[in-house]
Amino acid sequence: MDTVRYVTAERVAHLTLDRPDALNALTPDQRDHVIDLLGEASADPGIGAVVITGTGRGFCAGADLRGGGSGAADGADGTTAERVPGDVARTIRLGAQRLVAAVLDCEKPVIAAVNGTAAGLGVHLALACDLVLAAESARFIEVFVRRGLVPDGGGAYLLPRLIGPHRAKELMFFGDALSAPEAERLGLVNRVVPDADLPKTARDWAARLAAGPTRALALTKQLVNASLDTDRATAFAAEAAAQEINMTTRDAQDGVRAFVERRSPDFQGR
Repeated sequence: MDTVRYVTAERVAHLTLDRPDALNALTPDQRDHVIDLLGEASADPGIGAVVITGTGRGFCAGADLRGGGSGAADGADGTTAERVPGDVARTIRLGAQRLVAAVLDCEKPVIAAVNGTAAGLGVHLALACDLVLAAESARFIEVFVRRGLVPDGGGAYLLPRLIGPHRAKELMFFGDALSAPEAERLGLVNRVVPDADLPKTARDWAARLAAGPTRALALTKQLVNASLDTDRATAFAAEAAAQEINMTTRDAQDGVRAFVERRSPDFQGR
């Protein structure tokens, strides 16, 4: 699909939304293609990290309302066809929520390189990523309230966990644009960089991740994500089980040997 570019190089998968005239708003076909690509990257032992970015002035303006979309905000397809009860919930579940879940469940670290405006589902796509880099010109907009809609795509799940319920409500109730520096101050963004430096910074971060112990990173991601929804005893048990599993990997075994032998480990992603 020409509007979603996918290139792999040096164990990094670069996924670029390439529909700049629409600020990279996602059609259902594009969304499903992104989900498929994330699944491929997750399962590919030759991939160690994923970078998601956009072209032009937008990272992702959410779902393409003119083309039919992926949630309540995305289901306004411009037709007058009568909805059957359950249609909207099903559309959200199989659309926007599935996209966000694909990022959260990807077994490789995912970096969002937010090059411009992220709105609606586009915000949640970025926030679902493990690390978020933002260009100075980037903006984050919880646009749903402007359309009289409830946030979807996991927004009410993600935002409170990142910045707390009061800040999350402020963003969702007012729908004001949040600048990149302010997003960094609130903890939504790891790093803000000059626009021209964003691609290189994303490549550098991805290269470091891709050179790391892939399975250990996958298990770490799983532990951190699950910890927000569980109690201490369950989290401790999961941690111990993850370490048990990880010690069967080549990378963990070489990492321990490298420490004893006072050398740098040779991680192979296995």
